[in-house]
Amino acid sequence: MSRFILPVSVFGTVIGGAVLLKNHVTGGRCTSNATITGKTVVITGANTGIGKETAQELAKRGGRVIMGCRDMEKCEEAAKEIRGNTLNPHVYACRLDLASMKSIREFAEKIKREEPRVDVLINNAGVMRCPAWKTEDGFDMQFGVNHLGHFLLTNLLLEKLKESAPSRVINLASLAHIVGKMDFEDLNWENKKFDTKQAYCQSKLANVLFTRELAKRLQGTGVTVNAVHPGVVATELGRHTGLHQSQFSSSVLSPFFSLLVKSPELGAQPSVYLAVSEEMAGVTGCYYDVMTEKEPAPQALDEEAARKLWEVSSRLVGLEEKGQSGRLNPPAGGEDEAAQTDPAQTPGQSPGPAVSAVGL
Repeated sequence: MSRFILPVSVFGTVIGGAVLLKNHVTGGRCTSNATITGKTVVITGANTGIGKETAQELAKRGGRVIMGCRDMEKCEEAAKEIRGNTLNPHVYACRLDLASMKSIREFAEKIKREEPRVDVLINNAGVMRCPAWKTEDGFDMQFGVNHLGHFLLTNLLLEKLKESAPSRVINLASLAHIVGKMDFEDLNWENKKFDTKQAYCQSKLANVLFTRELAKRLQGTGVTVNAVHPGVVATELGRHTGLHQSQFSSSVLSPFFSLLVKSPELGAQPSVYLAVSEEMAGVTGCYYDVMTEKEPAPQALDEEAARKLWEVSSRLVGLEEKGQSGRLNPPAGGEDEAAQTDPAQTPGQSPGPAVSAVGL
């Protein structure tokens, strides 16, 4: 009997350690009790995973929630479910295909025409490590959806966000940005061998660079913008990774993997925190690892790369030729009288200690 004690103890220690590690990785729940009655939230990719759970949580808090999704059947079903679960009738499904510049412009026009305000924009949708697919406009699918699509959508809704200030933009990034590299000579993988992992990492680095540049350009407007890595979450985002396709992986590694990932409900908590927390008022240009502010990778702090990415992205999505990419920062020597200025709003800084989607 005694010969079983040591193996059982070791096994128990491993399992217990894994559970403690999972609790640490999840980061817990958003502790803010803030309600958002009377506020409008736009969430992309909200019919499943983190986006759906974020929509449900914000609907519970009284928000008017607009779910932008490509698959309208699934989106309508999710919106109906959320309305039933929260008893909030103000949850709406709208068609948005981030792989189509035309669809993005149509969605933005609908929002600007029908919504009197937009208080929170959560750029949640994404694709991860898919094959060498192209968007409708010929961009690499991961760069096109994860960065360019949200870049265009955010720019098209900026005036509405500024009119609704103080307002917030939240970009779902990933820890993967730390190994990302911006190849400005070939952002869309047209002249080199396609590497789906590197394409994903490049798109996630672009999310952080975009966040920091946008925050700089929005100084003095009352609109804040931050990026967040939601943690390691069990969602459909990782369907192209091939994880657990082998018998060994599915039977041996899967149980341990499940101990280290969190549910979409917990994965939504960082987005909810950035959207509603009183502590986030005036905080802009920051990167959050779950709900803790962290310094991003050195390449994400490259101001010249951020500026260049903005200029290239504007050209690729047609903002320059449409005259929609204008100067966002206030004119030198004074603030726009209509802007709601928060003196604590400084890119890359928070007013005090601030208490992904498989974010790999």
